[in-house]
Amino acid sequence: MQMVYAYVLNDEDRLVGVTAMRDLLFAEANDLIKNIMVAEPFYFEEDTDLKEATRAVLQRHYPVYPVCDEERRLVGQLRGYALFEQQTVELTAQAGRMVGIEKEEHLSTPWLTCLKMRHPWLQLNLLTAFVAGAVVGLFEDTIAQVVALAAFLPVLAGQAGNTGCQSLAVTLRAITLNELKPGMEKAAVRKESILGLINGLMVGVTAGVAMLAYAMVNGSLEPLMLAVIVLVAMAGSCLAAGISGVLVPLALRRFGADPATASTIFLTTATDVFSMGGLVALATVLIL
Repeated sequence: MQMVYAYVLNDEDRLVGVTAMRDLLFAEANDLIKNIMVAEPFYFEEDTDLKEATRAVLQRHYPVYPVCDEERRLVGQLRGYALFEQQTVELTAQAGRMVGIEKEEHLSTPWLTCLKMRHPWLQLNLLTAFVAGAVVGLFEDTIAQVVALAAFLPVLAGQAGNTGCQSLAVTLRAITLNELKPGMEKAAVRKESILGLINGLMVGVTAGVAMLAYAMVNGSLEPLMLAVIVLVAMAGSCLAAGISGVLVPLALRRFGADPATASTIFLTTATDVFSMGGLVALATVLIL
C-alpha cells in the first residue's frame, strides 16, 4: 500500500498532526516533525455516517483520511477513492428509490424478492391515483357537457408532472450534496415557483392555441374561453408542480424518511390533483 501521509501521535496515542511523505523527504535532517506537520488535522470518527462523510470531503479531496475513535486515538485510515466509490453506488440507487426501487435490488435479484420490494409501492401509487381520480370525478358533469376538456386532461397532467420532476431532481441533488442549508428552503420554493409559473405560462399559450383550434373544429361551446381556461390551468398547475417538487422531499426528510424514497409517487398525486382538478374546476366556474 502506498504511503501518503505520516500521522503524528502524542504520548496518549491521540492524533495531533499529519505530514505528507514528500515533506519528510525534503525536510532538513535536524528539523522537527512539529515544524512540518499540519496540526489539528481533519479526521473522521469511526461511526461517521457515509452521507456525512461524503459531504465533509466535497471541498477537501485528500487521498487518505485518518479515522479516530471518540478519544481521538487513531484506529485506521480511509482512502478517498473508496469513499466516493460507495457514494457512487448510493447516487445510482437514488433514481430507483424515487419510484420505489430499493438500493438492494440488482439485475440478478430473484424476481420474487423484487416483487416483495416493489409491490407495496405500487399499491401506494394506486391509492394516491384514486385521490386524483376522485377529484376529477367531482366534476363529471362538467366533462360530460364540455367534452373537449377530456382531451386536455392528460396534457396538463403530463406537463405538470414533468415540471415537478425537474424541480424534484434539483432539490434531491441539493440535499445529497448538502447545498440546501437550513434557512434556504424559502429561497428554493420561491425560485421553483417563478420557474414553474413562467414555464407554465409559456407552454400554456401553446396549449391554449391548440385548445382553441380543437374546440373550433369540434364545435365546442365558447372555444376562446376554453383556450383561456387551459392557459390559466397550465400556469397554475406548473406553479404548483414546482412548489411540490421542493416540498415533497423536504417533508419526507422532516419526518425522518429518505427524501428520495418514492418521491415521485407523492409528487405525481399532487400534480395530477392540481392540473386536472384545476382545469375542470375553472371550466365549471367560467363556462357552466
